[in-house]
Amino acid sequence: MAVRLRDVAALAGVSVKTVSNVVNDFPHVSEATKAKVMAAIEESGYRPNLSARHLKYGRSGFIALAVPELAIPYFAELAAKVDAAAARLGYIMLLEITRADRQAERTVLEGVQSRMIDGIIFSPLSLDAEDLQTRDLEMPMVFLGERSIPDDVDHVAVDSVGAARAMTEHLISLGHRRIGAIGRHPGVSTGSVRLKGYRAALREAGLPVEPDLIMATENYSREEGRLAMLQLLSLPEPPDAVFCFNDLMAIGALRACAERGVRVPEDVAVAGFDDSLEGRYTTPSLTSVTPDMDFLVDSVLRLLTRRIQSPGTPGEQVRVPWALVLRESTLGRPAS
Repeated sequence: MAVRLRDVAALAGVSVKTVSNVVNDFPHVSEATKAKVMAAIEESGYRPNLSARHLKYGRSGFIALAVPELAIPYFAELAAKVDAAAARLGYIMLLEITRADRQAERTVLEGVQSRMIDGIIFSPLSLDAEDLQTRDLEMPMVFLGERSIPDDVDHVAVDSVGAARAMTEHLISLGHRRIGAIGRHPGVSTGSVRLKGYRAALREAGLPVEPDLIMATENYSREEGRLAMLQLLSLPEPPDAVFCFNDLMAIGALRACAERGVRVPEDVAVAGFDDSLEGRYTTPSLTSVTPDMDFLVDSVLRLLTRRIQSPGTPGEQVRVPWALVLRESTLGRPAS
């Protein structure tokens, strides 16, 4: 039998009206009473009727997350965290995979062909700032990533220039002087932004930016990282460190080193970006940049719910904190 408001009220020792006020997040309920009701909700397993609540406010209760793919662990982790956080707010998350296809991304920009959702969290790869000016202005939308985003929209992103610069500085601090990079992309993209930080660190250290050490890739997969690393290792003077612009490519680079009998980090240090779970279990474990995913998700949903409730609010740009996680692929294994 379904648990009702009156059951929660009886368990908490309060009125049905008080339980309703807590469930609907109305003000003027004391913290002590709210805690008592929330404990009763947890104990009883009560679940609010979200459909009725959303209909009352003229909303569907659905939000969409549009990302290029789920094969990259960063986007898979993002989707899982957004889904869980959205559920806590009473929303159901729908997932749209764009495959970084320009037309698919334009469809998202135009409102996902539907008024059945209340808002969109969108990570575009193929669109530029001019495209984004043509977005559906009536659809609440928050953008993710390093793309060039108009100032009047909500945008949440990691400072990839600063993070890439710091990772390159870490490699320089270890004495490396021929530092390669894997993941260059044309235009304003994740690769181009991280490349900017990499180049800035080299120049500040008085080191040359050598084009033959910068490898372009078709995508950010393990195999692309492996192939790019094999090319770097085949140079007459191979690099002594390589910064890969995501962890999957770094894992592919580690595989290439194993195939060639190259020791990491003794012969060449390897670093990644995103701090995926997989990189924590490689041999050697992978040095990486870890973005604060909880902060990112909380910021995205704060901005989206605000825009759903108050469509005319000014755009806000949020920078996500990050940190370097230094592991065996640059520091070596600790002495036993």
